[in-house]
Amino acid sequence: MLLINVASHPVRLKDSAIDLLEMVADVSPGWSMVYSDYEVDTDGQLSEEHLLDHHAGRVRESMDYGSVWLISTAALARALPLQPDVRQHMLYDLRLRLSEQGRMVHIASRYAGGTYTVSKTRQGQNVFDYLLQSKESQLELESVATAHLKRVGAYLAPGAAYEKVPYADKDYPLKASVIIPVNDRPEFIGDAIESVLRQTIPEVEVIVVVNGGDADPTIPVVKSYQEGGSNFRPDAPNVQLLVVDVNNIGYCLNSGLRLARGKFYVQLDSDDQLAEDAVEKILAVYKQDATIGMVIGSYEVWEKQADGNIIRMESMPVVTHDEWTEENGRNNLLRINGAGAPRSFYVEVARDLGYLDMNVSPSARNYGEDYDFVLRMIEKHRMGRVWDPIYKVIRHGGGTDHNIDQATVDRNNNAKDHMRFEAIRRRQKMNEVLNG
Repeated sequence: MLLINVASHPVRLKDSAIDLLEMVADVSPGWSMVYSDYEVDTDGQLSEEHLLDHHAGRVRESMDYGSVWLISTAALARALPLQPDVRQHMLYDLRLRLSEQGRMVHIASRYAGGTYTVSKTRQGQNVFDYLLQSKESQLELESVATAHLKRVGAYLAPGAAYEKVPYADKDYPLKASVIIPVNDRPEFIGDAIESVLRQTIPEVEVIVVVNGGDADPTIPVVKSYQEGGSNFRPDAPNVQLLVVDVNNIGYCLNSGLRLARGKFYVQLDSDDQLAEDAVEKILAVYKQDATIGMVIGSYEVWEKQADGNIIRMESMPVVTHDEWTEENGRNNLLRINGAGAPRSFYVEVARDLGYLDMNVSPSARNYGEDYDFVLRMIEKHRMGRVWDPIYKVIRHGGGTDHNIDQATVDRNNNAKDHMRFEAIRRRQKMNEVLNG
């Protein structure tokens, strides 16, 4: 069966398309669906759209399988029926079900090898786009993804396998260590540090890990907050400085964790800021339950203007990631790309879990180390939430969170999809043990 989706854009098959699709199916044992790269026609200008190969970790709804699918009728019969309550995302449901029934075969293109052309205008990629989906849409997507995880044995039931954190009752010199990895951002780091020094909980420290080597211009600004510097305040939290010459975010965070004297780690990116009561509200959540190993907050999105002023982006609501629920959050997380900010966890639990990924996971290039860690953490410990905005994400021209090119999008998706693949495999093994 040939499915051609023209709901969003016109599609024009090449003359040889069906012959190629059928030939590939004929030589692909156990296939359930064949999809291919395609070309994009933007006002007469053709460009190539190279899709990603399928594997079991490709469970996010944004994964592009193109507009033309050759579907095995035998696999389709086994996959049906679709969820009766799904109205907006039937193709997402169908695709996941077909992936359970056989091989999803991808025909790649080197040049002009796509089987069809789609007429559309290319748009820049924005990592915040999925946050603007309607609540109804999000709930439907969650329902489809959760049903898939149940069918493949990777669903985690509410509360299953949670353990008490062994360090919950242990005392530490400080309550929290805020670790800031940074490379060449002297214009932002001062405001980030100041946001920590203003915390309502004084028993904190700042650990700045500069990864640009000794010549990094961020270093003098950080030193100004240490003893003898122009911004040093003896009654303020201590500011530590660690300089390395390898730009590896996971390595920087892990190096900071090894120096940390606080009970909990609190995230702060070098161009962002914590609200004054961020640490206080995070610590209050940990006190609720000794099985909570991680707390994630909510944030506002701000934007730096050309004149240097920072203004709130009113078009972007407070990002609460309320798709995370106590009952199903750790399943729903597998279909989305983020858990929220700021992130916090027990420093010693990070050690027990093997710290954060240091660009070892396939395709990871200073991306996804926190996502992978969250996936591993929530298999053992509850995640607590702060629903009030306690963090400012600052968007600016030098940032990496919006309008990124397709090659970077694909590399980042490959990284997180592999992390999802590994998480699904771990969960399947967990369920085998839990279910005897």
